[in-house]
Formats: sequence, structure tokens, C-alpha cells
Amino acid sequence: MTPSTNPIQTLAQAMAQLPLIAILRGLTPAEAPDIGEALVSCGFAIIEVPLNSPKPLQSIATLTAQFPQTLIGAGTVLNAQQVKDVYAAGGRLIVSPNFNPAVVAQALALGMVVLPGVATPTEAFAALDAGAHGLKLFPAEMISPATVKAMRAVLPQDAALMPVGGITPDNMAAYRKAGASGFGLGSALYAPGRNAEQVRAAAQKFVQAFRG
Repeated sequence: MTPSTNPIQTLAQAMAQLPLIAILRGLTPAEAPDIGEALVSCGFAIIEVPLNSPKPLQSIATLTAQFPQTLIGAGTVLNAQQVKDVYAAGGRLIVSPNFNPAVVAQALALGMVVLPGVATPTEAFAALDAGAHGLKLFPAEMISPATVKAMRAVLPQDAALMPVGGITPDNMAAYRKAGASGFGLGSALYAPGRNAEQVRAAAQKFVQAFRG
């Protein structure tokens, strides 16, 4: 796969479609096609498979082959070599729980979308200065809507702020009002053992709540 010529545009298009990241922690390669279909059919445009899932690169390769128009990649990316591995599997998205300059630099070198995890304004500005395309506000359980509002007031207005951790259809509205651009959705959307129909039902609830 050739590097995306413009990852900024790739992310902007996906966010315009639906700024919700499906986090499929624990997904197996065998489940990937059906779970992916359930999400894409509900309008999801961004999917991440955390690297602490079973054979995550295999799942990423399967998903990217089946859904070439969807922005697909990995979460829990902690070092530059993992970025290269995700790229080799066909992934175009790198999401981390933390801000590691080496991870951001490697993703940028390969033309990938990169969303590092931050929890403070200091981390947020450092990540944006390093070239991050958006920010994963993590863990959202400790970053209230009031905190998001305060960060939004000082960060660049075009910076994508994505709370992740404990997000449900019921608490998205308060974060959006505070200035969140979108969200990463974990166990409330997908958990190991959940079948495609259960994931589809959960996805529909999130989409309805977001578009509410």
C-alpha cells in the first residue's frame, strides 16, 4: 500500500462521515469480517484494533482488504516498530494511549493518520507540535466535560479532540457541548464474545445518540 498523500484529508473525510472510532479490543481475525460489516453498515468510518488483541495485524489486514474506504488501523501503539508493522498490514491509522514523539514521527513518515493519547494541555500542545493529526483525550473518566471545555479554549480550534474511556450514548452530549470533536468507543460498543448483531445494535445506539 502506498502512503496516503494527505492523511489530514483522510481523517477529515472520515470525521465528516462519522467522528466515532470503533475500538475493537479483543477482536479475533475470524470475527473481523462480520464485526467490521456491522460497523460499516451503521456508518462507521474509523476502526482501530488494539495491538493487545489476538493476532491484531491479521485482523487489520482482513478489515482493510474488505473495507478499503474505511480508515482502519491499530490502537495501543507504543513504539516506532509497531507503527511499521501496522503499515505493512495495510493499516493507515495509529492510535496510542500516550504521546510518544517517535511513534508520531514514524506515522508521519509513512503518511499515516496519528492520534496520540494526552491528558493535559502540556501533552496536547507537545503532540500537536510534533505533528499529531488529532488528540485522544484519555482516559476520559478523569477528563470531564469541564476539562474538555477548558482545553478547547486554549488549543487550536481545528484540533480534533476525541475523548476515549467510559464513553456511552448517554454522556456524549455533555462532551460535545464542551467542544469534543468525536469519540473513541470501547467496551460499550464491542467486547470479546459479542456477536455482530449485538455490535450492530450498540453501534446504532451510538450513531443515534451522536446525531441526536
